[in-house]
Amino acid sequence: MTERVAVDMWFDPICPWAWITSRWLLEVEKVRAVDIRFHVMSLSVLNEGRDLPEQYQELMKTGWGPVRVCIAVEQKYGQEAVAKLYTALGTRIHLVKEQIGRELFVAALTDAGLDPALAEAADSTAYDEALRASHEAGMRPVGTDVGTPVIHAPGPDGGKVAFFGPVITPAPKGEAAGRLWDGVLLVAGTPGFYELKRTRELGPIFD
Repeated sequence: MTERVAVDMWFDPICPWAWITSRWLLEVEKVRAVDIRFHVMSLSVLNEGRDLPEQYQELMKTGWGPVRVCIAVEQKYGQEAVAKLYTALGTRIHLVKEQIGRELFVAALTDAGLDPALAEAADSTAYDEALRASHEAGMRPVGTDVGTPVIHAPGPDGGKVAFFGPVITPAPKGEAAGRLWDGVLLVAGTPGFYELKRTRELGPIFD
């Protein structure tokens, strides 16, 4: 029996690419001996002080709400509840295309079987210290030149590897998801390997 290992992904609920990667990882969990744990990073924190286009600046203002709610859930219910909320938030944000705001937070919390009153966290800075700590834990090993998704996984010789990506669309299913995981681990675990990239020709596909 292969021993199962923990794989950690850091996400921001507003990022469509992170959402697709997260759904891929849940497929990987079915076909490889890994247990996926979800953690919060924040594009709003990452982009503080940067010169951004006006439209993206507005998105970063909106982005504080969902991550604060995620941290509030983690503090009240524990880390496993974050996965439930992420699925509920991502479904409404990326699949249903609902507007990000209090109504969405209440609905997503309810969908996940969590206290809908935690939607109030979206407008509270009380969770920002914990949010920044979670963000820092995820981003420290990969630097600030990347966003989300970030994955920390077991590496060669019992160590750990951390990397941005993969950015994929749509999410592979079944054994195809497992084969991609095998390849990602191979390159990520290679000393001195930094980047593999090509121009995106497709937008996010959520099927």
